Amino acid sequence: MASITWVAIAATAFVGTHFLLSHPLRAAIVARIGERGFLGVYSLVAFATLGWLVAAYRAAPAEAPFWSVGDGLWAIATVLMLLASILFMGSLIGNPALPDPNGAAKPAPTPRGVFTITRHPMMWAFAVWGVVHILVLPTPANTVLAAAIIVLALVGAHLQDIKKARLQPDLWPAWEARTSYWPFAARGRIGGFRGHDIGGGVVLWLAATWAHIPLAGWAAGVWRWIV
Repeated sequence: MASITWVAIAATAFVGTHFLLSHPLRAAIVARIGERGFLGVYSLVAFATLGWLVAAYRAAPAEAPFWSVGDGLWAIATVLMLLASILFMGSLIGNPALPDPNGAAKPAPTPRGVFTITRHPMMWAFAVWGVVHILVLPTPANTVLAAAIIVLALVGAHLQDIKKARLQPDLWPAWEARTSYWPFAARGRIGGFRGHDIGGGVVLWLAATWAHIPLAGWAAGVWRWIV
């Protein structure tokens, strides 16, 4: 079987098992083995399928890209990764989608910062990461891997909305009314960014793109024009 086919099968397994365990199968598994048991099963399956995907990707032969990548695409990708980095860092604080250790009911907060752009800033950060990596490395194997991350992030965000609305009927519908799934589609004004959002995003952007030099052997982001 062709190596790219194995990448596609592994990617399907990685994304598909995530959706199955997170949604239709979760309640039945928790009822049988408890929340901790479910987390153990979920983690085991996630790491196993991710490992399979990484191994299949590394085993795929080098192939010609679908298009040539010049400085223009690199400039677009660099700006998009800065946006993704800000979205990701901003999602780590004040995000009602993240688990609450206290489990207490809370009113929907007023959106600020990245949440005035989208209520799923972390998921969109991963999706933008996928788009960027397709833009600058459009090989068959990398396109399949990055597309899997995009599907996992964006379909996962939609399914999260459905689940949260069911589990948090006093919070999530109000949060949905004040925010948007699609970036820049909310009616409210964009603003209220914190130093953590912008500063943390810039630091992450610089560090992650620099890391391509020792890890991948080529420069990414602004380092492409500096190093």
